[in-house]
Amino acid sequence: MSRIAGLFTAFAILAGASLSPAAAADKTITVFAAASMKNALDDVDAAYTARTGVKVTASYAASSVLARQIEQGAPADVFISADTDWMDYATAKKTINEPTRVNLLGNSIVLIAPKDSKLDSITIAQGFDLAKLAGGGRIATGDVKAVPVGKYAKAALEKLGSWRAAAPKFAMAESVRAALTLVARGEAVLGIVYATDAKVEPGVKVVGTFPAESHPAIVYPVAATSTAKPDTNAYLAFLRTTAAKTIFEKYGFKFLVSPST
Repeated sequence: MSRIAGLFTAFAILAGASLSPAAAADKTITVFAAASMKNALDDVDAAYTARTGVKVTASYAASSVLARQIEQGAPADVFISADTDWMDYATAKKTINEPTRVNLLGNSIVLIAPKDSKLDSITIAQGFDLAKLAGGGRIATGDVKAVPVGKYAKAALEKLGSWRAAAPKFAMAESVRAALTLVARGEAVLGIVYATDAKVEPGVKVVGTFPAESHPAIVYPVAATSTAKPDTNAYLAFLRTTAAKTIFEKYGFKFLVSPST
């Protein structure tokens, strides 16, 4: 089976790469991707365009927002979610092509503070007092009812026994990047975001990392939509290549599939 998958991947990439300049210029792929992917995926998309001539247009937002937009008929070819729940939602709504679904990336969540904060090196463990750390300030993360990073954050804090006291201090943002901005601007004294987000924002620093066992595994599934253009398969194949892996890992993502050449 792996040999067949490898042959398909190679064929799909060659098919994309063999487009003439004129044909490639007429081809575009529209990707709806979790906000946390922006920097890395922009670079991956640029590499794909350089290789094939196919333009990639990416729209970034919370996975919850994107899944609902696709459900409402938004013209996306690819959906990349920051959790399996929203990909499951899209599957249930029959808005994705389920056989194309792959768990592509992994991540972790961290506690951040503004770069000039006096807080540093917090041990995040059972019973740690997040409410006390925040003092009179706010804690930013994504909406814990819908945005994946917020859901991961709440799950971790509940597991560690810290949620009840800290909950009133939370500022719920529309996406992880919105939460990141609140901390970078000093409008929140602490935030819970993905490690990859903290890595690209010079206005914040990581003060602690949540134990992986404190929350569900952070998985980014990718799939073609049910209305995707036929050449979308070549793009999906590229996401699994060594070239894409190198870029994703540079930004701190974990690559969950065996890369192709």
